[in-house]
Amino acid sequence: MRIALGIEYKGQGFHGWQAQENLPTIQNEVEQALSKIADHPITLTCAGRTDAGVNALGQVAHFDTHQIRNHKAWVLGTNSYLPQTIAIRFAKIVPEDFHARFSALSRFYQYVIYNHSTRPAIFSQSVTWMYEVLNTKTMQEAANYLIGEKDFTSFRSSQCESNTPMRNIKKINVLRIKEYIVIDIEANAFLHHMVRNIVGSLISVGIGIHEPDWLLEVLLAKDRRKAGKTAAASGLYLSHVQYPIKYELPTSPSIFLVL
Repeated sequence: MRIALGIEYKGQGFHGWQAQENLPTIQNEVEQALSKIADHPITLTCAGRTDAGVNALGQVAHFDTHQIRNHKAWVLGTNSYLPQTIAIRFAKIVPEDFHARFSALSRFYQYVIYNHSTRPAIFSQSVTWMYEVLNTKTMQEAANYLIGEKDFTSFRSSQCESNTPMRNIKKINVLRIKEYIVIDIEANAFLHHMVRNIVGSLISVGIGIHEPDWLLEVLLAKDRRKAGKTAAASGLYLSHVQYPIKYELPTSPSIFLVL
Protein backbone atom coordinates (compact mmCIF):
# COMPACT_ATOMS: atom_id res chain seq x y z
CA MET A 1 0.00 0.00 0.00
CA ARG A 2 1.32 3.43 -0.93
CA ILE A 3 0.52 6.51 1.14
CA ALA A 4 1.09 10.15 0.21
CA LEU A 5 1.75 12.71 2.92
CA GLY A 6 1.48 16.48 3.01
CA ILE A 7 4.17 17.88 5.32
CA GLU A 8 4.66 21.35 6.76
CA TYR A 9 7.86 22.37 8.48
CA LYS A 10 10.03 25.22 9.64
CA GLY A 11 13.54 24.65 8.33
CA GLN A 12 15.47 26.48 11.02
CA GLY A 13 17.53 24.07 13.12
CA PHE A 14 17.53 21.31 10.49
CA HIS A 15 20.15 20.40 7.91
CA GLY A 16 17.57 20.34 5.14
CA TRP A 17 15.18 17.59 4.11
CA GLN A 18 17.52 14.76 3.16
CA ALA A 19 18.44 12.20 5.79
CA GLN A 20 22.01 12.53 7.05
CA GLU A 21 23.78 10.46 9.66
CA ASN A 22 24.18 12.20 13.03
CA LEU A 23 22.54 15.41 11.79
CA PRO A 24 18.96 16.63 12.41
CA THR A 25 16.96 16.58 9.17
CA ILE A 26 13.27 16.68 8.31
CA GLN A 27 13.37 13.27 6.65
CA ASN A 28 15.00 11.65 9.68
CA GLU A 29 12.40 13.08 12.05
CA VAL A 30 9.38 12.10 9.94
CA GLU A 31 10.66 8.60 9.12
CA GLN A 32 11.33 7.88 12.78
CA ALA A 33 7.86 9.07 13.79
CA LEU A 34 6.12 7.12 11.01
CA SER A 35 8.07 3.98 11.87
CA LYS A 36 6.58 4.03 15.37
CA ILE A 37 3.06 4.14 13.93
CA ALA A 38 3.77 1.51 11.26
CA ASP A 39 5.77 -0.81 13.55
CA HIS A 40 8.38 -1.20 10.82
CA PRO A 41 11.06 1.03 9.25
CA ILE A 42 9.70 3.67 6.86
CA THR A 43 11.59 5.24 3.98
CA LEU A 44 10.23 8.45 2.46
CA THR A 45 10.51 9.81 -1.06
CA CYS A 46 9.78 13.53 -1.36
CA ALA A 47 8.73 15.89 -4.15
CA GLY A 48 11.77 18.11 -3.73
CA ARG A 49 14.66 18.16 -1.28
CA THR A 50 14.84 21.49 0.52
CA ASP A 51 18.09 22.98 1.84
CA ALA A 52 19.07 23.78 5.41
CA GLY A 53 16.83 26.50 6.81
CA VAL A 54 14.24 26.35 4.02
CA ASN A 55 10.59 26.03 5.04
CA ALA A 56 7.66 24.13 3.55
CA LEU A 57 3.91 24.55 3.67
CA GLY A 58 3.23 21.80 1.17
CA GLN A 59 6.04 19.28 0.88
CA VAL A 60 4.71 15.97 -0.45
CA ALA A 61 6.25 12.58 0.21
CA HIS A 62 5.21 8.96 -0.16
CA PHE A 63 6.03 5.67 1.53
CA ASP A 64 5.02 2.02 1.23
CA THR A 65 3.64 -0.05 4.08
CA HIS A 66 1.80 -3.31 4.70
CA GLN A 67 0.17 -1.94 7.86
CA ILE A 68 -3.47 -0.84 7.88
CA ARG A 69 -3.91 2.33 9.90
CA ASN A 70 -6.70 4.90 9.84
CA HIS A 71 -6.19 8.52 8.80
CA LYS A 72 -5.96 9.77 12.38
CA ALA A 73 -3.14 7.36 13.16
CA TRP A 74 -1.03 8.43 10.20
CA VAL A 75 -1.65 12.15 10.82
CA LEU A 76 -2.34 12.74 14.52
CA GLY A 77 -0.38 9.74 15.72
CA THR A 78 2.69 10.67 13.71
CA ASN A 79 2.43 14.31 14.78
CA SER A 80 2.52 13.26 18.41
CA TYR A 81 6.09 12.02 17.84
CA LEU A 82 7.25 15.03 15.85
CA PRO A 83 8.77 18.30 17.10
CA GLN A 84 6.54 21.38 17.06
CA THR A 85 8.24 22.68 13.92
CA ILE A 86 7.15 19.69 11.78
CA ALA A 87 3.57 18.58 11.12
CA ILE A 88 1.82 16.06 8.89
CA ARG A 89 -1.06 17.91 7.19
CA PHE A 90 -2.67 14.99 5.37
CA ALA A 91 -2.24 11.29 4.62
CA LYS A 92 -3.92 9.66 1.64
CA ILE A 93 -3.80 6.20 0.11
CA VAL A 94 -2.69 6.57 -3.51
CA PRO A 95 -2.27 4.20 -6.48
CA GLU A 96 1.00 2.30 -6.79
CA ASP A 97 1.96 4.40 -9.81
CA PHE A 98 2.07 7.58 -7.70
CA HIS A 99 5.56 8.93 -7.10
CA ALA A 100 6.07 12.07 -5.02
CA ARG A 101 8.93 13.23 -7.23
CA PHE A 102 8.26 11.86 -10.71
CA SER A 103 4.47 12.33 -10.73
CA ALA A 104 4.75 16.04 -9.90
CA LEU A 105 3.76 18.48 -12.64
CA SER A 106 4.99 21.67 -10.99
CA ARG A 107 6.66 22.90 -7.82
CA PHE A 108 5.68 26.26 -6.32
CA TYR A 109 7.97 28.32 -4.13
CA GLN A 110 7.35 31.62 -2.39
CA TYR A 111 10.05 33.91 -1.11
CA VAL A 112 9.06 36.48 1.52
CA ILE A 113 10.95 39.73 2.11
CA TYR A 114 10.14 42.16 4.90
CA ASN A 115 10.93 45.51 3.25
CA HIS A 116 11.06 48.07 6.04
CA SER A 117 13.56 50.45 7.58
CA THR A 118 13.60 48.50 10.88
CA ARG A 119 14.06 44.78 11.32
CA PRO A 120 11.12 42.50 12.20
CA ALA A 121 10.80 40.80 15.56
CA ILE A 122 7.92 38.30 15.47
CA PHE A 123 8.77 37.06 11.97
CA SER A 124 12.53 37.59 12.29
CA GLN A 125 13.31 33.94 11.54
CA SER A 126 10.55 33.44 8.96
CA VAL A 127 11.34 36.17 6.41
CA THR A 128 14.31 37.97 4.90
CA TRP A 129 14.74 41.60 5.97
CA MET A 130 15.72 44.28 3.45
CA TYR A 131 15.88 47.86 4.74
CA GLU A 132 16.56 49.37 1.30
CA VAL A 133 13.38 50.18 -0.61
CA LEU A 134 12.76 47.57 -3.31
CA ASN A 135 11.15 48.52 -6.62
CA THR A 136 8.77 45.65 -7.37
CA LYS A 137 8.03 46.99 -10.86
CA THR A 138 11.62 46.65 -12.04
CA MET A 139 11.94 43.32 -10.23
CA GLN A 140 8.94 42.01 -12.15
CA GLU A 141 10.37 43.30 -15.44
CA ALA A 142 13.60 41.44 -14.73
CA ALA A 143 11.80 38.28 -13.63
CA ASN A 144 9.90 38.12 -16.92
CA TYR A 145 13.15 37.35 -18.77
CA LEU A 146 13.35 34.03 -16.93
CA ILE A 147 9.95 32.66 -17.95
CA GLY A 148 10.04 29.63 -20.23
CA GLU A 149 12.30 26.63 -20.72
CA LYS A 150 15.86 27.88 -20.43
CA ASP A 151 19.38 27.02 -19.34
CA PHE A 152 19.67 28.16 -15.70
CA THR A 153 23.38 27.47 -15.25
CA SER A 154 23.86 31.03 -13.94
CA PHE A 155 21.46 30.28 -11.08
CA ARG A 156 22.59 26.83 -9.96
CA SER A 157 25.04 26.15 -7.14
CA SER A 158 28.40 24.49 -7.66
CA GLN A 159 27.08 21.54 -5.60
CA CYS A 160 24.11 20.96 -7.93
CA GLU A 161 23.92 17.30 -8.99
CA SER A 162 21.33 17.67 -11.75
CA ASN A 163 22.28 16.17 -15.11
CA THR A 164 20.91 19.18 -16.96
CA PRO A 165 20.56 22.91 -16.21
CA MET A 166 17.39 23.11 -18.31
CA ARG A 167 14.27 24.06 -16.37
CA ASN A 168 10.89 25.48 -17.34
CA ILE A 169 9.72 28.45 -15.25
CA LYS A 170 6.00 28.81 -15.82
CA LYS A 171 5.47 32.00 -13.85
CA ILE A 172 7.17 34.51 -11.56
CA ASN A 173 5.09 37.14 -9.78
CA VAL A 174 6.60 39.87 -7.59
CA LEU A 175 3.93 41.24 -5.27
CA ARG A 176 3.97 43.86 -2.53
CA ILE A 177 1.60 43.44 0.40
CA LYS A 178 2.23 46.47 2.61
CA GLU A 179 5.73 45.94 4.04
CA TYR A 180 6.03 42.44 2.62
CA ILE A 181 7.24 41.46 -0.83
CA VAL A 182 6.33 37.97 -1.98
CA ILE A 183 8.06 36.41 -4.97
CA ASP A 184 5.86 33.61 -6.28
CA ILE A 185 7.57 31.19 -8.67
CA GLU A 186 6.37 28.03 -10.41
CA ALA A 187 8.51 25.63 -12.45
CA ASN A 188 8.52 22.01 -13.50
CA ALA A 189 11.52 21.54 -11.19
CA PHE A 190 14.35 23.54 -9.64
CA LEU A 191 18.12 23.33 -9.51
CA HIS A 192 20.07 23.49 -6.25
CA HIS A 193 19.81 27.05 -4.85
CA MET A 194 18.03 28.16 -8.03
CA VAL A 195 15.23 30.12 -6.33
CA ARG A 196 17.53 31.78 -3.82
CA ASN A 197 19.99 32.77 -6.54
CA ILE A 198 17.19 34.23 -8.65
CA VAL A 199 15.86 36.17 -5.67
CA GLY A 200 19.32 37.51 -4.86
CA SER A 201 19.59 38.78 -8.42
CA LEU A 202 16.11 40.31 -8.35
CA ILE A 203 17.05 42.15 -5.16
CA SER A 204 20.03 43.67 -6.99
CA VAL A 205 17.59 45.00 -9.59
CA GLY A 206 15.09 46.10 -6.95
CA ILE A 207 17.58 48.34 -5.14
CA GLY A 208 18.82 49.83 -8.41
CA ILE A 209 22.25 48.24 -8.76
CA HIS A 210 21.24 46.81 -12.13
CA GLU A 211 18.61 47.48 -14.79
CA PRO A 212 16.00 44.77 -15.47
CA ASP A 213 17.64 43.58 -18.72
CA TRP A 214 20.79 42.73 -16.74
CA LEU A 215 19.02 39.54 -15.67
CA LEU A 216 18.83 38.46 -19.31
CA GLU A 217 22.58 39.03 -19.63
CA VAL A 218 23.14 36.88 -16.54
CA LEU A 219 20.92 34.13 -17.90
CA LEU A 220 22.69 34.05 -21.27
CA ALA A 221 26.15 34.13 -19.67
CA LYS A 222 25.62 30.64 -18.16
CA ASP A 223 28.02 31.64 -15.40
CA ARG A 224 27.03 31.59 -11.70
CA ARG A 225 29.60 34.31 -10.97
CA LYS A 226 27.57 36.79 -13.02
CA ALA A 227 24.42 36.51 -10.88
CA GLY A 228 23.60 38.11 -7.55
CA LYS A 229 24.23 36.77 -4.07
CA THR A 230 22.35 33.75 -2.79
CA ALA A 231 19.36 35.01 -0.79
CA ALA A 232 18.95 33.76 2.79
CA ALA A 233 17.13 30.47 3.37
CA SER A 234 14.82 31.93 6.03
CA GLY A 235 12.49 33.62 3.53
CA LEU A 236 11.99 30.60 1.26
CA TYR A 237 8.92 28.33 1.35
CA LEU A 238 8.02 25.30 -0.74
CA SER A 239 4.39 26.34 -0.90
CA HIS A 240 2.90 23.36 -2.75
CA VAL A 241 3.36 20.72 -5.41
CA GLN A 242 0.93 20.13 -8.25
CA TYR A 243 -0.02 16.60 -9.35
CA PRO A 244 -2.43 15.17 -11.93
CA ILE A 245 -6.05 15.59 -10.84
CA LYS A 246 -6.57 11.81 -10.74
CA TYR A 247 -4.60 11.57 -7.47
CA GLU A 248 -6.93 14.05 -5.72
CA LEU A 249 -4.32 15.33 -3.29
CA PRO A 250 -5.23 18.25 -0.99
CA THR A 251 -3.57 21.59 -1.68
CA SER A 252 -1.65 23.71 0.81
CA PRO A 253 -2.39 27.29 1.91
CA SER A 254 -0.44 30.18 0.46
CA ILE A 255 2.08 31.99 2.63
CA PHE A 256 -0.18 35.06 2.22
CA LEU A 257 -2.53 33.45 4.73
CA VAL A 258 0.30 32.95 7.22
CA LEU A 259 1.30 36.60 7.08
